[in-house]
Amino acid sequence: MSNDALLEAVTRYTDSQPGDGPYLTPVNGVMILRSNRERQPSHLIFKPALCIIVQGAKWTIFGNQRFHYRAGQALVVSVEMPAVGRVVEASRTQPFLGIVIEFDLAVMRDVLEGLAASEETHEAIGASGEAARGVFVTDFDGPLADCALRLMRLLDTPKAIPMLYPSIMREICYWLLTGPRAADVAAIVLGNSHAHRVVSVIHSLRNRFAENVRIEELAVQAQMSPSAFHRQFKTLTSMTPLQYQKQLRLLEARRLMLMDAANAETAAFQVGYESASQFSREYARMFGAPPRRDVVTLRAGTV
Repeated sequence: MSNDALLEAVTRYTDSQPGDGPYLTPVNGVMILRSNRERQPSHLIFKPALCIIVQGAKWTIFGNQRFHYRAGQALVVSVEMPAVGRVVEASRTQPFLGIVIEFDLAVMRDVLEGLAASEETHEAIGASGEAARGVFVTDFDGPLADCALRLMRLLDTPKAIPMLYPSIMREICYWLLTGPRAADVAAIVLGNSHAHRVVSVIHSLRNRFAENVRIEELAVQAQMSPSAFHRQFKTLTSMTPLQYQKQLRLLEARRLMLMDAANAETAAFQVGYESASQFSREYARMFGAPPRRDVVTLRAGTV
């Protein structure tokens, strides 16, 4: 399948929608992206997903790693992580276009169990699963691109989505789990892998980010030594556990100020900071401006 067919399908869909994206679709967990201009960096939390670029280019930073990807490539995120992203190639005549497909990890696990009978697949996963990375860029062509095209065409017939989309998700999982980065994807759902145990800790951190947690406590939860846990966490996420927690805190504080009209001090204490001045310093370091000014700018729509 040529990229032209997918480009045509995504363009047709976005042309039928108001504004400049992103657009939620009738398919739960699928979003279409469109931007007619290059964007300033934006902070967000990625869920496990396949992030396809159909036209244009973008970079995304996770921890200390920057990933550049463009048309014909996809970012695969296999664990929930905070990140900074920016559209760097877009115009009115050639807008940035993308598709985000959140993974159904239950389906991923089921497909993996079906593949476990294959000795070749089992050996490939076991060879590098313990050093799994939670993010990577891959070429997007062949069967995966065909899945994306069928998904876009499915949006034209919403009544068929409940019946047909599950098979597309299952096929996406299959191609990723039999591709060159199978180990990185599989380790996230393998119950006995180090990566899976780190993911369990990440889920706990997402619910307890306002608490003061110790590395030793998290390591016990992951059934690892503190040094091994720290190493595995950073390999998977490109950041330390404390950096991960700090970014979650600051993103939630920003949301509280923007959506709930909380002031900076209230937001700081709600997300676990004991010092408002420390909160302001770390907020400005992450978002480029102190809390009050940043929120005013966001509300004015200048970012």
